Amino acid sequence: MIRGYRVALAVLVAGTVAGCGRLGLNDGPTVPQYEPLPAAPTAPVTQGTLQPLPTAPGVSGTTQPVDPNAPPAAPAPGAPGTPPPAAPSKVAEAAPDKGQPVGRTDLLGGWRVASGSDNCQLFMNLTSWAGGYRAISKGCNSPELAKISAWDLQGKQVTLKGSDGSVVATLNSQGGERFSGSTATKLPISLSR
Repeated sequence: MIRGYRVALAVLVAGTVAGCGRLGLNDGPTVPQYEPLPAAPTAPVTQGTLQPLPTAPGVSGTTQPVDPNAPPAAPAPGAPGTPPPAAPSKVAEAAPDKGQPVGRTDLLGGWRVASGSDNCQLFMNLTSWAGGYRAISKGCNSPELAKISAWDLQGKQVTLKGSDGSVVATLNSQGGERFSGSTATKLPISLSR
């Protein structure tokens, strides 16, 4: 009796597999076939003397070649055709901003958070959440850092927020993958990878 069921099952499976083949269901993805390209004609190799490399303009007696990929050199101050130096602007006198431009996707993924004696992890993603995007802190002993559940980016400034929307910390880009700032309770805080 059991043997009959096994034979019937084997016939059923074999019929199913054979039917799939006829219907084209197990053929896999089709790969387009392209005709080979004709061989490109080649010119015969010749032998000759190369021309010397050009030298920097206005420099006589030098044998230094000019790098064709180098940016053009600035003309000497006071040379004909050069504009006079610009007067310093008031914007240049303001405090320099050390932060680097940051995009939202630059912040995605895992970060190391350091604040006071706490070292823990922070994971950021682009799921909308409480006035920004979702963040999850892990292993933070500080109740302040443990409540981080959202982040937002305004220019070069990252704001970490609690689930109630309160600001937990504000950080600025320090270049590369490093941010530093302070928590709402005025403790220093840093993010790094």
